[in-house]
Order: sequence, then C-alpha cells, then structure tokens
Amino acid sequence: MSTPVDDPLDPLLRERSHLASSRAALRAMREDVEALDISDVTANWVNAEVLARQIDERIKALADLSDTPLFFGRLDYLHAPGVEKAEGAEGERFYIGRRHVHDAGGDPMVIDWRAPVSQPFYRASKNDPLDIALRRRFGYTGGDLTAYEDEHLSDPAEAARTSKLLQQEIERPRVGPMRDIVATIQPEQDEIVRSGLGGTVCVQGGPGTGKTAVGLHRVAYLLYAHRERLARTGTLVIGPNRSFLHYIEQVLPALGELTVRQATVDDLVAHVEVRGTDDATAAVIKGDARMAEVLRRAIYSHVTMPTEPVVVVRGSRRWRVAAYELEETVRELLARDIRYGAAREALPQRIAHAVLVQMERSGEAPDDRVQDAVARNSAVKAAVKAVWPPVDPARLVLRLLTDADFLVEHARGILDEDEQKTVLWAKPVRSVKSAKWSAADAVLVDEAADLVSRTPSLGHVVIDEAQDLSPMQYRAVGRRCTTGSATVLGDLAQGTTPWATRSWDEALAHLGKSEGVIEELTAGFRVPTDVITYASRLLPHIAPGLTPVASIRENPGFFEVREVPATAEVVAACAELLRNEGSVGLIAADARVPALSEALAAEGIAYLAPGEETTEQTRLTLVPASLAKGLEYDYVVLDEPQAVVDGEPDERTGLRRLYVALTRAVSGLIVAHSGPLPEQLG
Repeated sequence: MSTPVDDPLDPLLRERSHLASSRAALRAMREDVEALDISDVTANWVNAEVLARQIDERIKALADLSDTPLFFGRLDYLHAPGVEKAEGAEGERFYIGRRHVHDAGGDPMVIDWRAPVSQPFYRASKNDPLDIALRRRFGYTGGDLTAYEDEHLSDPAEAARTSKLLQQEIERPRVGPMRDIVATIQPEQDEIVRSGLGGTVCVQGGPGTGKTAVGLHRVAYLLYAHRERLARTGTLVIGPNRSFLHYIEQVLPALGELTVRQATVDDLVAHVEVRGTDDATAAVIKGDARMAEVLRRAIYSHVTMPTEPVVVVRGSRRWRVAAYELEETVRELLARDIRYGAAREALPQRIAHAVLVQMERSGEAPDDRVQDAVARNSAVKAAVKAVWPPVDPARLVLRLLTDADFLVEHARGILDEDEQKTVLWAKPVRSVKSAKWSAADAVLVDEAADLVSRTPSLGHVVIDEAQDLSPMQYRAVGRRCTTGSATVLGDLAQGTTPWATRSWDEALAHLGKSEGVIEELTAGFRVPTDVITYASRLLPHIAPGLTPVASIRENPGFFEVREVPATAEVVAACAELLRNEGSVGLIAADARVPALSEALAAEGIAYLAPGEETTEQTRLTLVPASLAKGLEYDYVVLDEPQAVVDGEPDERTGLRRLYVALTRAVSGLIVAHSGPLPEQLG
C-alpha cells in the first residue's frame, strides 16, 4: 500500500478522492460477482441452486450503502506490519472500514475492521502506540466525508486528548434501527469482540455500555475469523422479544453478514402453541432447574424390565433370547445415560446381535443384512415396544401437569406438596392441541424433547437481555450450543421477571458453560451523565453491590423532572422534544398507554409502536414500559414513574422496570409526574 504522505495543500480532498475510488472498486467487485456464469460449472440442479444462492448472498454483502461510511479511519504504521522494525523500514497506510475492498489488481483499498492489521485502530494509545505513527478518524454528513481528526500516537510532544469526532459519532441522533459501532469500539469492548470462538463470554453491562453492540460485533468477528466452521454449524442471536430483534436486525447486514438467524426463546421452543399464561408463582416453579430431573424421571419411568424371553423365528429355526439377557441389555443402556430415543433405537440392534451370536455358534455366517432383518422382526419389535415404548414429549408434559398421581410419583423429593399443587392445571384437558400451553410449559416440552432426541447444536449463540431467562430457559439455549460457544449479555439490575438471574455464575452453570469468562463493562457511552446519575439512585435497592455506570460523555445531556397536572402536558413535552433532531420515546406504564395514545391522537401527533422503524416524518414511539428494554431514543419522556413501579407484581421488580425506563435516553430525558415520585429516587 502507499506510504503515509499527505497532500499538504488539501488533505481532505485527497481523502474524498480515496473514498470515491474505493466506492468505484466496491461497485466493480459487485459487478464481477453479478457477471459470473455458473452454467458450465454445476453438475446438477441442486449444485446450481446452492451456488446461485451463495452468489446472491455475496452480491448482497457487497452492497454499497450510500448513507453508511465505507471507511471511518486510517492507520499509518511506522513499519510494515509483521516485519521486524528495522531502522529506516517503510511503514504503510491502511484505511479501516466495514468490509474489505480491493482494486482491479487485488491491492486492498479498505481493510476490514476485523482484520489483525486493523486492531490498533481500537487498541493503540499514547502509552502503547502499537507501532502506529498516526490514527485518523473521519467525520461524515450522510455519506459525504466532511472532516478528519488526527492523533500522532508516536509523537511524545503531542498530548493525549479526547476525540471530538468519536464523541460526535457516539452522540449522533438515532433515527431508524440500531446501527453498528465499528467506528467507536473502545479497547475494553474490542477485547471482548475479538475473544476466541472456543470460549463462552458473559458480559455484565449497565445501560449505555454497549453490551448489545459488543455481542453483535463479536458475531461478525467470529464469522470473519472462522467463516467455514460457522458456515457449517450456524450462528444464532436470541433477543427478548420481536420488537428488540427488529431494532437490531440491520446491524449485521450493514457489516456484510447476512446468514445469522435471529429468534426469541419462545421461537426456539415452539413445539406447542402457546395460548395460556401462568401466574408468577407457577412460572417460577416451572422455570426452576429442578423440573429437568422431574421430566427425566417421568420419561425413563416408561422403561420396564423384561419378564419374558424373545423368540425369533427364521425359516425352520427358532432363536431364543432369555429374559435375564434382555434385562442386562436394558440395564446397560440405562447406565450409559444416552437419550431415551437413541437407546430405544439401539435396543432392537442389541437383541438382533444376541441372536446373531447364537447363529454363529451354530455354524451359520450371518452378515449385517441378517442383523437388520432380525432387528425388524415382529417379535423383536413387540419386545421393544413393551420394554422401551415410544414417548411423545408434549403428551408426557401434559400428563405431568394434569395427572396429580403421576406428578407426585416423579416429583417426590424434588418439589414439595405446595409446589406440586401450584403447577397442576385446575381443569382436565382432552388433548395436546386443545391445551392452553403457557410459555413456561413450552420450555418443559422442549426439555422433554431433548431427553428423547438430542437437540442439534450450533457453532455460536448470542443471548441478549439474558438476565430475564429462567434456569430452564438457560438450559433450552444451552442445548443449542453444546458443541459450540456462547456470548451472554445482560445487566442484573435490569432483571424484571420473577425468575430473574441472581448471579452470572449460576446462569452459566444452567447454560452448561460453567467455564465461561465473566466480563464487566462500566463505561457508559450512551446515557448522559445527569440521567445515569439519577437512575443509579435505584441501584442500592435493585442490585446491591453492582458497580454503577460511569458516563464518559463530555456532553452532560438534557435532564429535567417536571410535575405536570394533566396528560396534555406530557404530550406537550413530547412535542417540545420533537423540535430537536432525532428520535423521541414516550415511555409509560402499560396501563397508561391507551390514555396517552388518545391524547397524542387528539393533538394530531403521529407515533409508532416499539419495533416499527422511525422515519424523518414520524420520530415518536409510544413505548409500554414492559417493552422498553434494549431500545434507545435520542430523547425520552418518562410518564409517571410510580405507575411504572406499581405495574409490576412486587416493588423490586417495579423499581427495576423503572431503572430500565429511565436509561433509554441518549441525549435528554424529561421525567413527567403528577403523583409522588418513588421514594427511592430521593
């Protein structure tokens, strides 16, 4: 690449020229892929379909998003990377961007942010310049390069200073879905992003610390570093609800990654239709990890020891496998602790093998085809059905929840009498289809299904807002990455379910990843100082001992607590904030949403529901407090904090819900109330 020498007359013009050349090169790369002719290289239509799909994905990945900067930084090395730092060695210049771009000769014009040579852009400092002479950050207006800012890291005469462009990028108004943070990744975030595929990482991060972005960028990095492996095994991002998934869905495609699946836990365990709900007490018990042992007992209770021999007739010969021999085989399979269904499939082959041993002793020479035929013999099938009958997971769970005697038999010593009564359904149910399954019931069915037949494992799974998962939900996620790794993202202070995670060590144990490393992010990039300071008054009451977030924002943001006599003044506060650039969220207790909706309509103010994409014309979102988690807005009006607290079944959960609502603002927050504020806010 070129040596780091700028045009002293107009450096900005030179950088704009490089941007234009890079965009032209990206277009050429895309056109080359579009021009590929695969008609002569595919042996059949299946191969053709696969290759055509791969080409289509590559074309999409090479899309040039006009409002997204192609590169955001530049590194001027003192020496060529990877070369011994000899006296007089010539350094190189690298432009750092969202994807790799090369010219017609194959020389790189933009380096992917995930490449090793890009790492110093995030890690280099005055104390440790990592052989970087100059780090340049670029500022954009829309897709146009309009500014740059230099740090001469290897110049001892230049003092370290805060990057203005970095601050501006962090504080840039948010309209539309969540965007990537490749231009603003901080050293502590970069360390997590680039951690290896083999290890599970749990990230505890308060509001505004960027944990969601870190998790998504870790997926992008792992796909870059281990693309072939993850292409085979797959990746999955799990979010708390559809609104949240819609909000984050553009981050990975903007980085050129189109193959990552997104889902909620409910999506993963959708073996039955969820049409019912549990009260909090029943949901907590059903979500308890002890239920896994209850289910295991119930499933394996179907195995009975044989009391009769199996007699296989082949031609004029009869082959007899004694009952004691069958019992030894059954006990051996039980001792191996393999899946119920796998053991059931193995049993007829074991019986057939015992028959073949007798055949060989009598002088015959049976082969594998004979063994398969014996395994399919009607007498063998009948014996297997009697000893190791098939089990339908949904029917099993239904019986546990409706048959008191069956539940008592298998929950004895695990659930006490009151707990058993709590999870039992009040009314009998005719069938699996007519049952009003709850979300917690569906997780039990998923656990039972895994006991019968192993759940396929993915290469990597990201779980966001993980603090709200029950132990049984952790198990459901964990069995989908038994041979892979996970990134667990959450904040213990934002746990708003009755079964919310108490400690990350416990969560990792339920996930099956006890060896996972726990990292904590405490530097706040998103929430203004005054806002996070106010919200942190709740921490001693909702998560004692948790480190408060320390905002690194130079701009303290706008913060005001207003006593308002009527709903109309809450709407007026929204109209006031809409005069600013960026998105506005009106967050309220779920029960208050209808009244606020009517008030907004009366004033002719258009608004969206959570998950709907904001536009320049409609920038206000009306957000029930129960759906606010994970979302962010430039400005927020929080309606009646006490109503948010009162909307939850207990005070601690209510205060946690309030903590979430208070920390959704990026630039400003108005707390509007007519009644008293919660005393914990001081």
